[in-house]
Amino acid sequence: MIKAVIFDWGGTLTPWKRIDNLEGWRLLAEVLHDGDAERAAALANALLAAEDARWAAVRDEHRAFTLDQVLADAGHHHPADVPAQVRESALALHREFWFGQMPTDPDAGPVLRALRERGLKLGVLSSTSWPRDWHEDRFRSDGVLDLFDACVWSSDLEWTKPHPEAFHAAMDAVGVDDPEACVYVGDRPYDDISGAKAVGMRAVFVPHSDIPAAQQVPVDVHPDAVLHRLTDLPALIADW
Repeated sequence: MIKAVIFDWGGTLTPWKRIDNLEGWRLLAEVLHDGDAERAAALANALLAAEDARWAAVRDEHRAFTLDQVLADAGHHHPADVPAQVRESALALHREFWFGQMPTDPDAGPVLRALRERGLKLGVLSSTSWPRDWHEDRFRSDGVLDLFDACVWSSDLEWTKPHPEAFHAAMDAVGVDDPEACVYVGDRPYDDISGAKAVGMRAVFVPHSDIPAAQQVPVDVHPDAVLHRLTDLPALIADW
């Protein structure tokens, strides 16, 4: 019997689209280097390169990372002695850029409520550099935060998906110790489907995301089901 459904975030609970990551870093850099376009551009490029390198390590080694680590990796391009208020303003612009790009799927709320009515535990497991409070603010503003029993963000962990420790952390968070009683829903064959299946979960694939080539890892894995609309999930797993 299924006791818990755990969701990926980006591309699953929020629609996937290609985003110009450099633009988000440019907004931050232009605040830190106010009036110096050349240094701002250099910082934005350095931050993007640092972020790409961190995601490459996620792909190859499943090592988690944080936004603060990305900022530190490009530290030699930062201005000296930045006032805390200026740094906070820069991060706020960066955050607002991403918030505008990553709304929660409007179908998520009704689906989550339907699953909760069945007594299922609900959770999130996401590979992300965002701090927990950013994600919670996003969910809170979209009216779904209280529908989850627990959310696990890799920015709080040592490992990202598909490492087994990440999936076990999500199981522990929702209070279910049997992986066969868990369903994982995600949009990436390697990170989500192979990771969930490897620990014994059932896996539902959402095949809508145009995953960048640099983030893809070929894998021979077969989900337990394919989901084309989030609203179909309650019926899909009703008899599992």
